[in-house]
Amino acid sequence: MPIVDVSLVAGRTEAELRALITAVHDAVVTSLGVPGESVRVLVRELPPTHWAANDETIAERRSR
Repeated sequence: MPIVDVSLVAGRTEAELRALITAVHDAVVTSLGVPGESVRVLVRELPPTHWAANDETIAERRSR
């Protein structure tokens, strides 16, 4: 059972997240040749204060 875990900064619409889930699901089915019902897609949304690169959060970067 393939499990795909996607982490994103919060802020996308429900429609955008739904499209992402469909695209990831279809890519896994096509590339691995597994049945669709076996694919799991997890989407985790994080606030921009909880995501950092090079010791700077996305919130800090956006506020510059």
